[in-house]
Order: sequence, then structure tokens, then C-alpha cells
Amino acid sequence: MAAFFKALLILASIIGVMAVVIWAGLRVQPRPFAPVALQPGSIRVVPVPQDLPAPVQRFYATVYGSEMPVIESVVISGRAKIRPAGPFYLPARFRFTHLSGQGYRHYIEATFFGIPVFRVDERYVDGKTLFELPFGVTGDNPNSRQGANLGLWAETIWTPSVYLNDPRVRWEAVDEYTALLHVPFEGGSEQFVVRFDPATGLIRMMEAMRYKDEKSTAKVLWITDSREWGDLNGLLTLKVGALTWMDAGTPWAIFTVEDIQMNSDVREYLTRKGP
Repeated sequence: MAAFFKALLILASIIGVMAVVIWAGLRVQPRPFAPVALQPGSIRVVPVPQDLPAPVQRFYATVYGSEMPVIESVVISGRAKIRPAGPFYLPARFRFTHLSGQGYRHYIEATFFGIPVFRVDERYVDGKTLFELPFGVTGDNPNSRQGANLGLWAETIWTPSVYLNDPRVRWEAVDEYTALLHVPFEGGSEQFVVRFDPATGLIRMMEAMRYKDEKSTAKVLWITDSREWGDLNGLLTLKVGALTWMDAGTPWAIFTVEDIQMNSDVREYLTRKGP
């Protein structure tokens, strides 16, 4: 009996040490990616339209004033917490590259003790998707295109003037603090319900019905939560955002933006691999 309790104590000690190691590894943040090796382009400004729904007009006045930038591309870099499966968030770093309103590439590295343990390299280019994930490669399919297109337009919140500069996009009034955002998709359109903060006038939440994966037979409510706005490179910008599937109830990812580079030539960069 004494030997049994001794073995049990050793096992408990090993489990305790492993728990401490895991806890410590998940607390170490990765280093930021090196600056992107692309030359930023010049930015011209145009007047903000004055015929927008009331909460939309207030949002653009808060973010830009009377003039807004024309953004043709953007490279967004930062760090994140992601939860691909299970209860624990993994620290991560990310780089999202957008050709505004046209396509994107996402590169994400999840880390343990700051060391990459898996990578995601996914793209939505020329209306087609490709996902290179740790557990395999997924090619183009209708569900992934629908989800990727919603992702493209949800992430455009980091350069919201694109919603006004792209003639395919349309805002529709709902009430004092809500509007519909109609975005193009394969000859038709999809829509977001956009909810604005009554106190700040900034976008608080965007909601859309989205397919989770290529095997989904029904769409699930997908929510982007704007958690923190602040100054970045002289512009009022969304700095912290969270993504949640309604059937999960809690965010699967929380992104913190640390750098934004605009109007670089990203067409060739969209087809590369790595950061």
C-alpha cells in the first residue's frame, strides 16, 4: 500500500510539473514579425459622403472627419490569441495582406514558449480559396469562398474608407445605432448587421451568417467584436478584435494589431508563402 501511495504522489508531481510548464509556455508571447519588405505607397484623400445613414455618418466623422484616405491595399501585422480546438488559447503572431475589396492572404504562427508550433497560410485570391493548415491542404469550394469573402469584408474594418470607396458596397439604414452593410459576392451580395456604440459612435460589432467549413450544410451566426479602438500611425484604428461563432459562445481568436502599412504593391506578395 505504501508503494501505491508513493507512485501516486510521483504521478501527481509529474502532472503538476507538466501543468506548470504548459502554463508557462502559453504565457510567453512571440516576437513580432520583421517589418514587411514592401514599400508603402502614397495616399490621397477624398471627401466623406454626406448622404449616409445616421450611425454610419457619425462613425466616419469620428474616424476621419470630413476627408478619408483611398486605400488600395493594406498589410496588417500583430499578435493574437487563438483557440483552434479545446479550452486553451495559444499565443500567436499574424500578418494579413489585403488587396482592398478583392482578396487576401493570412499567415498565422501559433507558438509555445515563443517557438512556432504550427502555421496557417491561407488565401482568397481571384475568387478562389486555398488553405494550408497543419492537418492538410484544403482547396477551393463554395462554402470556403463564402466564408473567405465575409472574412475579407469583415477585416476591411481596419481600413473602413474602402466601404465607401468601393462602388459595389452599400450601406442601408436600420435604426439610430444599427445599419446593414451589403458587400459583393460572386455576382450577388452578402450582408452584415453592423452595430455602433452609442457612446463613441464607433463600430462595436458586425454579424453575418457564414459557413464554418466545406462540409457545413447550414450557416452559423459569425460575430466580429471590436474591443478596442485607438491611434495607430496617426489614424483612429481598430486595435483589438475578437471572432466568435455563436454556437461556440466564446471567441476562438483575439487579434491585436500593432502595425499597418498601406498602398504597397501586394499582388505578387499575395501568392507567396510565409510572413
